[in-house]
Amino acid sequence: MTTTARPTRTTTWRADLVHSTIGFAVTHMVVATFRGRFERYDVTLVERDGGLAMAGSADASSIVVKDPDLAEHLRSPEFFDAAAHPLLRFASTAIEVGAGGALVLDGALTVNGLTRDVRATGSSRGPVEDPFGAIRRGMELEALIDRRDYGLDWNLPLPKGGLALDNEVRLLVDLEFTRL
Repeated sequence: MTTTARPTRTTTWRADLVHSTIGFAVTHMVVATFRGRFERYDVTLVERDGGLAMAGSADASSIVVKDPDLAEHLRSPEFFDAAAHPLLRFASTAIEVGAGGALVLDGALTVNGLTRDVRATGSSRGPVEDPFGAIRRGMELEALIDRRDYGLDWNLPLPKGGLALDNEVRLLVDLEFTRL
C-alpha cells in the first residue's frame, strides 16, 4: 500500500497600506477618547491548507497624533521608547474564522521589549476580486490590553481624583490584504 503526501497549498497576503489602519484608543481625562495610529507597518497573512497565521510589525517612531509635541512624548522612554524599541511586533498563535466571518485571533504582542498574550475579535471578509484583477480580503480586529503590561506606565493625577489616562487601551486594526 502506497500513500501519497498531499502537496501543501500556501497563499500569502500582504496588507495594503493605503486601505489599512493600525491604531489605538484610550480614555483621556476621564471624559473623552484619545486616538492615535501608526503610519509605517507591515502585516502578512499566510493561508496554509485552510489554516491562517498572521505576523506583523509597526514602526514605533511612526506614531501619528494631532499634536507634534505629543507625538514626540509618545516616542520617548515614558511611552514607546522608539529609540530603544523601534518595532511593535505581533505573531498569531491561533486564528479562528467562524460563521458569518466572525474572527478570533490569539497571539503574542511585543511592545517596549515586553511580550504578552493578546486576544482580538472581529470579522473577516472576502476574498473578492477587485476591478483590476487583484484578489483581496479584509479583517477588522479589536483587542483590549492594559498598557502597564507593556511598560507604558506614565500618568498624571487629576486635581479632584482619577488619572489623565486610563490603563485599558483598545487596539483597533483594520486590514485590507492583497494576495501575492
